[in-house]
Amino acid sequence: MKSEFEVAFNEIAELRALPRDTVLEALRTALISAYRRDAGIGQSQRVEADVDLDSPRPRINILVEKEVVEDVQDRRTEVDLENARYYTPEAQLGDMVMVRADNTTKNFGRIAAQTAKQVILQKIREAERNSLMAEFSEREGDLVNGTVQSVNANMVTLSLGRTEAVLMRNQQIPGEKYKPHDKLRVYIVEVKKTNRGPQIVVSRSHRNMLRRLLEYEVPEIYNGQVEIKNIAREAGYRSKVAVAALQDGIDPVGACVGMRGNRIQNIVKELHEEKIDVIEWSPNHEVFIAKALSPARVSGVYLDDDPDAGRTAVVIVPDDQLSLAIGREGQNARLAAKLTGWRIDIKSVTEAVQEALDNLGKPPLKDVRNQQAELLGEVSRIMEKRSLGRAVMPEEFTLLGKFADLVQRKQIAAREAARQQRLAEIAALRATLPQAAFQMPVTTLQLPDNIIEALQPLGTVGEIMLRYLLDENHLRRLLHDAPAESLRRIQDALDQIVFPENPPVEAAAAAEPGQPAPAVEAMPDDFDLARRGKVAGKDDAFAPVAFDEDFEDDGTGLDKSGKKGKKKKGRQLVYDEKAGGMVVKRQRKRGRGDWDEWDDN
Repeated sequence: MKSEFEVAFNEIAELRALPRDTVLEALRTALISAYRRDAGIGQSQRVEADVDLDSPRPRINILVEKEVVEDVQDRRTEVDLENARYYTPEAQLGDMVMVRADNTTKNFGRIAAQTAKQVILQKIREAERNSLMAEFSEREGDLVNGTVQSVNANMVTLSLGRTEAVLMRNQQIPGEKYKPHDKLRVYIVEVKKTNRGPQIVVSRSHRNMLRRLLEYEVPEIYNGQVEIKNIAREAGYRSKVAVAALQDGIDPVGACVGMRGNRIQNIVKELHEEKIDVIEWSPNHEVFIAKALSPARVSGVYLDDDPDAGRTAVVIVPDDQLSLAIGREGQNARLAAKLTGWRIDIKSVTEAVQEALDNLGKPPLKDVRNQQAELLGEVSRIMEKRSLGRAVMPEEFTLLGKFADLVQRKQIAAREAARQQRLAEIAALRATLPQAAFQMPVTTLQLPDNIIEALQPLGTVGEIMLRYLLDENHLRRLLHDAPAESLRRIQDALDQIVFPENPPVEAAAAAEPGQPAPAVEAMPDDFDLARRGKVAGKDDAFAPVAFDEDFEDDGTGLDKSGKKGKKKKGRQLVYDEKAGGMVVKRQRKRGRGDWDEWDDN
């Protein structure tokens, strides 16, 4: 039959959901603290507690380190040779041995017993907090079920069983009402460690909550037969999901929607009647963008991948589909842009045709008058007919669409030809950056989800670094909805990344067969994009980049204006053709205030 002590011990372990070893260690610590308090000994003296729960009658022994002496003066710290050899047979005078304490737990005073109680409660609470932290840290990014405990203007408190979670106002679905005792399914965004235990931040508006719901509801996604490529979500209103089949013979859209739409309807109900568009992903950007604008029909998609202005897609839609393509307050076009990563400019057929007619005298449309005179005459007649309010036949609208397609393709071809020189300059600048950065996804950066989502169109960390050197305004346009300090946070996140050595392809190819490729110096740890200098003119793409933005050293210690330069930043970031990468040069200092030549670092 189990003793009362063992029953109480097991009850605490089960109630707190803690391992027996953890509770046993807390008990040992409590007994040691109680003995120290009762005996009045310091922390320098070694004390151990031995608890045996396996015997029929629980046994508790407290062992204390004492010095072996011939004549005992203080029984708290000294022991005679005879008693010492009872515990350690080979003990000699002057040795330190562990012996059983004279006072047992039954003789503890009130203060010592209170101390033991406080210590064991503190240790059990600490172990419970660590257990909860470990449990929910592993579940970060997953769904959990909770019960609403309290509701206020700023947040909703949920009970997850052994702990609580907070649903902040900005993580709630707009228009959704919460009442105490309601059952909610939420997404764990973050688990923070605090002095009072783990703080679990949950969300119902996070886009990954929709991802998890699809994984649970659609077996093909859970099994890996269908992949979710991207999600664009405006919680409570509308979401777009791009899916692709990884196995032949599977319809990804049909698998997500389910028979008679039962699978997607279950998710819609869970998300407070939020509309969800499931779109088949395509590697062809034109096809993908056209599908992303569903339910609107698209006449043509024309891609303009400008290195400075970014990727823009001009979409031509029939006149009766314009409002449907844009959506209420631009919601459909906005979600399509987030889903595809392209900035989308939507025009109706007549709008595109009228714009082309107004620019016929400018390049590249000058030659349209001579090459397409007959088509231009028909288009002008149809547009005049439409301006008079007369009915336009379907075949005439088809002719307008043909003309709009011709004009858009001419404009794209002209811009592409003018862009080749700029692309060559960008390629030269790209070669100066660590090539490993172009293999790192944007999610590698330690940044909030809203900033990561805004930077997704760039794709990799290397592209973000390239944008800093080319045009920071492009980054600011991407971050227009993010907080004002977002650009500074991106700079700090880039500074924290250390890139491994990554020899360029040209260096590896230059090595002779059977010989190792030339060594390339890694990007220095103090490479700071936030303090980068001004790149010299276009003809000198690899000129030194000084860290001091206000000072351009010409070797004399004076800047171009003749003023004394700032010498406290004696280093430069330069491109080394032999090394095939960026290196830092530091300036040697011979004496006080005397700067000398540049040294390679």
